[in-house]
Amino acid sequence: MKILIVGSGGREHALAWKISQSPRVEKIYCAPGNAGIASLAECVPIRAMEFDALAEFAISHQIDLTVIGMDDPLVGGIVDVFEEKGLRVFGPNAAAAVLEGSKAFSKDLMKKYGIPTAQYETFDDPQEAVRYLEETAKFPIVLKADGLALGKGVLICQTLEEAKDGVRTIMQDKKFGDAGSRMVIEEFMTGREVSVLSFTDGRTILPMTSAQDHKRAGDGDTGLNTGGMGTFSPSPFYTEEIAAFCQEKIFQPTVDAMANEGRPFKGIIFFGLMLTPDGPKVLEYNARFGDPEAQVVLVRMENDIVDVFEACIDTRLDEIDLKFRKEAAVCVVLASDGYPLSYEKGLEIRGLEWFSDQTDSFVFHAGTAFRDGKIVTSGGRVLGVTALGKDLHAARENAYKACDRIDFDNKYYRHDIGKAIDEAE
Repeated sequence: MKILIVGSGGREHALAWKISQSPRVEKIYCAPGNAGIASLAECVPIRAMEFDALAEFAISHQIDLTVIGMDDPLVGGIVDVFEEKGLRVFGPNAAAAVLEGSKAFSKDLMKKYGIPTAQYETFDDPQEAVRYLEETAKFPIVLKADGLALGKGVLICQTLEEAKDGVRTIMQDKKFGDAGSRMVIEEFMTGREVSVLSFTDGRTILPMTSAQDHKRAGDGDTGLNTGGMGTFSPSPFYTEEIAAFCQEKIFQPTVDAMANEGRPFKGIIFFGLMLTPDGPKVLEYNARFGDPEAQVVLVRMENDIVDVFEACIDTRLDEIDLKFRKEAAVCVVLASDGYPLSYEKGLEIRGLEWFSDQTDSFVFHAGTAFRDGKIVTSGGRVLGVTALGKDLHAARENAYKACDRIDFDNKYYRHDIGKAIDEAE
């Protein structure tokens, strides 16, 4: 098979790594890719939102399967474009990807079908939002831009003044662009956050192993929200009892709800969960693999992922027995100092060659490029250093040892990824 991956981050590198292990795959392309993906795939200079150009490439190069890694093209309808041209593609169409593309849609869906989530209200008018905050809201409270905002369009506000500033930031200053034209205000939930990625063919849903992300830029969950500074898998807080509850009350009902709405979902549903004192509730849905969650989940997955992709497309996921390694995995993101605001690019990365013969330590490129024959930084999140271990403690120790093997001038990372592991004991 010839496979095309659409995207350029650590998630797409992890996908390329996993796909490359399939004996069914002869050639991998990635558009646009990055310096790390280039070791596994031929990188193609077509951007992720250039749907027609990507489809024409798939036709001219006789691509057997295209895998969409990113949220923007999915919400924008890339799957519809490919399917109209008779191309096989893994991912939800635009009608289904709205599950991530609109927070208001997903909240309304959960309310309609009784899927547990936080109480909320939706606003198109900033004045009405402020009036609600002044007259009805309890603090702390959560403000969410309705559309896609690179994982950053969520503000947790402790006071009324903070919340008013948040409304201005999202809806009037449009810090998150058109994503803030509409806004969801929801109750603040407490508990452990857990991420569960799942495969679905629109009828059957198979959850993967659990993970837990670290969104804040600084140690101790301080600083600004980012796309993710590290993750670990499995979550010790996601017990078999909780998994059974989620399957019955959240996972399957979500797939059934989308089918009932005439929006059958084929692809990945990422469930962001909060394990509250009242039971698990949905924080958010994503319509694709998480980043960096993919980096810890895929290194533990035992199946040939191409088989699973095709089973989703052909509505025969019930034939698949998903299996994951017993070892735990931890991913630490090496970022450019200053991320997520401003940072220097083009700095040489040293030490990557150490990973070439490792079997339990991996480096997935997120923001890298080639310059003058060397690999240099080209983004805020530069690399995801992932390691396996017999348990979460060992995996964490291995991941931080592997981080020490890599050096670049403005290297920055959190030192407490997976610290919650200790609290679980």
